[in-house]
Amino acid sequence: MNKYDIVIIGGGVTGTAIARELSRYRLKIALLEKEAELAFGVSKSNSGIIHPGTQNHPQSLKGKLCVEGNALMREVAAELGVDFKEVGELIVGFDNEDAARLNGLKKQAEELGVPGLEIVGRAWLEKNEPNLSPEVVAALYAPTAGVISPYRLVYDLSENAARNGVEIFTQCAVTDIEAQGEEDGFKVHTSRGEFPVRYVVNAAGLFADDISKMAGINNFTITPRKGEEFLLDKKREYITRHLIFPLPTRKSKGVLVIQTSDGNPMIGPTAREIDDKEDLSTSDEGLKEVLSSARRMVPAINDRDIIAYFAGLRPSAGDDFIIRHEDRAPGFINVAGIQSPGLTAAPAIALMVVDILKDNGLKLKKKLFFHRHRDKTPHIFAVTPEETKKLIKKDARYGEIICRCEMVSRKEVEEAIDRGAVTLDGIKFRTRAQAGRCHGGFCTTRLMKILSDKTGQPLKYITKRGKGSEIVIGGRADD
Repeated sequence: MNKYDIVIIGGGVTGTAIARELSRYRLKIALLEKEAELAFGVSKSNSGIIHPGTQNHPQSLKGKLCVEGNALMREVAAELGVDFKEVGELIVGFDNEDAARLNGLKKQAEELGVPGLEIVGRAWLEKNEPNLSPEVVAALYAPTAGVISPYRLVYDLSENAARNGVEIFTQCAVTDIEAQGEEDGFKVHTSRGEFPVRYVVNAAGLFADDISKMAGINNFTITPRKGEEFLLDKKREYITRHLIFPLPTRKSKGVLVIQTSDGNPMIGPTAREIDDKEDLSTSDEGLKEVLSSARRMVPAINDRDIIAYFAGLRPSAGDDFIIRHEDRAPGFINVAGIQSPGLTAAPAIALMVVDILKDNGLKLKKKLFFHRHRDKTPHIFAVTPEETKKLIKKDARYGEIICRCEMVSRKEVEEAIDRGAVTLDGIKFRTRAQAGRCHGGFCTTRLMKILSDKTGQPLKYITKRGKGSEIVIGGRADD
């Protein structure tokens, strides 16, 4: 195998943002992901919030990259055709002591350079956020907060990186990293063969400490921090007009009421450190905690509105991000502990990694032409009836609805498969098919048939999220 200039380990939002940024240069780059598809790790459970930088210490790397990333995300979203909605956030307070803390947060955020901050009182809140609890006395308003689809951002970043020459390998678990000497770099051993490479970028999320150990760097530990979240029916889309935050604690931003880019409000998350990097279970205790905290801010939230329970694990490695070249393993860059606001910071992290590589000997020559734009992917649920008619006139498959809950057409499903979806979750993350109240009760069998026809896989091999999650029980051959 020809030697690569850079191997990026991890196909979440951080890894794909780095891949896309590096694809501007004349380099041979590989992106390795152990799951069946990209975005199936930490990124699959991201709430999609683009934070303004109101809850990070002014001297922290998190804070600096959050503010930079917030500004950059608008540019990235416009270039890639990803829907970005600037909805603003409110951090709410319930008494005079809380109001004093809000002023402290405002001062701290202004030191970071967060624009447009304002302390708002009852009159403003009653006019602009009428479902907020009357017990809220004041809030810190940050207008630059927004929401984006974390999955579609990952796929669009990766597709654009691939168009610009990055080679992407899924189902490619890294098993060892062998140092070859300072000038020769590394040999990355994987389940799909060996990758000789000069520089390695470790963006492996929950498993970044394991990857780092393979390179001989054992100076940090990833502790999974479980967050249970609960998705509400789309009919509650306008229960709030902003992202609603409580005052943060040292451990967490607290339980939020979250607008999402696709309309379904979400409440959560909890924040509990655990040992198991695979534990995505939810609990009655988590539900009670989230409902109680969310209702304190927005009493109109009802447990009958919940249509989905899920949990995500955040890769905590201390109070701040770890982004550095490891001098004890020349050419190895750790990008670890990227929890909130990692999604927001991703474009800024990518620029920082490029600078680190340059400072450590990588020769960067820009390509004569970089394909920075991609056409926006149409979604029936996101366009007007008039635009839908035009799409159907252009291609009749837009008129065949496969998922009724989320209004997803056959054309969108087939296009998702053409773009790389090989699992039912891959289709869901790209299109929202199966994401509604019936959880795929209407559309799953039709999706399986389309996926089988398009890929040539027998139905018994169709999976939810990769090998071991087959839908047809006992259908998979042990070969």
